[in-house]
Amino acid sequence: MTDRAFPFAASLGALVALWIVAAWLSADPQILPQPWTVWSIAVAEWQSGELPRHLLATLRRVALAFAAAFALGCLLGAAMGASARVDRWAGPWVVVAQNVPALVVIVLCYLWIGLNEVAAITAVAVNKTAMVAVTLREGVRSLDGATADMARAYRMSRGTRLRHVVLPQLWPYLSSATRNGLAIIWKIVLVVEFLGRSDGIGFRIHLFFQLFETGHVLAYALSFVAIMLAIEYLLLRPVETRATRWRSARA
Repeated sequence: MTDRAFPFAASLGALVALWIVAAWLSADPQILPQPWTVWSIAVAEWQSGELPRHLLATLRRVALAFAAAFALGCLLGAAMGASARVDRWAGPWVVVAQNVPALVVIVLCYLWIGLNEVAAITAVAVNKTAMVAVTLREGVRSLDGATADMARAYRMSRGTRLRHVVLPQLWPYLSSATRNGLAIIWKIVLVVEFLGRSDGIGFRIHLFFQLFETGHVLAYALSFVAIMLAIEYLLLRPVETRATRWRSARA
């Protein structure tokens, strides 16, 4: 087992051990079932086809909402960071968008657009665009002017400058926006599904909440958490390692 895999496995193992102890102390599977009980429920739901169907529905909404929020947030954040005038005019809008509760946006989108996919994805994207914009604005402001001058002195093309000068400096901000965006967006998607969708993880959690089936609630929630862990450690971490190699090389 590699140096990176061992802490990951040990950390998750400690979390499962804590769960086992908490379930044993509660002594009530209706309140907190044991991990193996939740696992058997998840396997049964997967074999029935219900779990993959609802997982895919939630994944689709998360992907679409994240893509919209990330693209719009990056464009707005880059413009705000590069231009003080744009920042002055757009800043109040961003502050308002950041502080309007997600539940209010979801309800308004359902009222204005209807109980459909467009309203669901719009509500989630609107909630997170401002967060991405603020993060990227700070990243653009932190760009090293001397490095940019050097790139121009060496007559680098715009594409080369973007790839080798700008993006490596922006990566910590892009990474933060990606991680926070995915973590928050999928939680808002659950609320969207809870309130007005007929499929998805949030819909199933709502159903089993009404039936007081704690094991099923945990099975559906943790199945999506597992996907988020896979995205983090199989996609984001390797990309981050590659994007920040220049720091270790410089050191």
